Amino acid sequence: MSRIGVEESLTNIQEALREKGFDVVEIKQEVDAKNLDCCVVTGMESNVMGISDPSIKASIIDANGLTADEVCNKVEDKLNAIQ
Repeated sequence: MSRIGVEESLTNIQEALREKGFDVVEIKQEVDAKNLDCCVVTGMESNVMGISDPSIKASIIDANGLTADEVCNKVEDKLNAIQ
């Protein structure tokens, strides 16, 4: 099962991803983004949290301006591209 990190303020996206069967981890700080397949952030927090650091191997999705369904589709697309 893919592990998806979602910024703590994005509760609607966390719920939507869980409904699709993903293992969702809440991202509160940089260390939470380790060992994830994908990270969903609001965009304005991505650099502040250090998630744009190249040592983090997960794909990063900026949820700013997207619906929960659109974010779910982007997550699925990223994961399919990796496999």
